[in-house]
This record gives sequence, C-alpha cells and structure tokens, in this order.
Amino acid sequence: MRILLVEDEFLIRLTLAEALTDAGYDVLEAESGDQALGVLEQDPSIRVLLTDIQLPGQLNGLALASKARATRPALPVIYMTGRPDTMADTTQGNLDAFIAKPYLPSQVAATVRRLTEE
Repeated sequence: MRILLVEDEFLIRLTLAEALTDAGYDVLEAESGDQALGVLEQDPSIRVLLTDIQLPGQLNGLALASKARATRPALPVIYMTGRPDTMADTTQGNLDAFIAKPYLPSQVAATVRRLTEE
C-alpha cells in the first residue's frame, strides 16, 4: 500500500519513512503541502495521506487534506501535530486520525492499519 508522508523536518520524515517501509508500506515523501498536492494529483495509487499540520509554503496540512479530499473524498488522512488542541471540529469520521507529537513510529503504522483495515 502506498502512503504519502508530508513532513518538513528531514530527520523526522526519514525516520518515519524508514519505519513505515520496514512495516511493509510503499512510502512517498514530500516536504511541503504544495509539493504533496502535486504528488497526490499525479499518483492515484496513494491510499493514505500522512501529514504534519505545520508545513512551509501555501498549504498547511489541513488545507492540503481539504484540497486532496476535493477530488478523493474517501482518502484517509492522518494528521501529526505538536498541538492536538488545534484539531477540534476537523474530523471526517473514520477517515481521519490525529497523532500527537512526539509519537512512536509503531503508533503511526498501527493507525495506518486501523484506517485501512489491513
């Protein structure tokens, strides 16, 4: 299964991408919301969007998810944030999950499995 990981902090992105790859996922990476939107538009095989909320560029993680859902309404989104209090009223039921930083990579992999029921 292909996951798009959007994280501007290189070491966090690298560590999480390696952990998800080790868990059996095909991981694409982006460092900004703008870059991620381009990847999403070009690759219909992406099954999960895993995004930090605070991102450089025009699109933060919430705006990225909103734009992605305009064309792919059933896309599961996992938001990673250091400020979970900012997440009120942004859920899409069972398609969204929020992971507070700091987190364990195994926690992220378990959340991917839960959202995709694999």
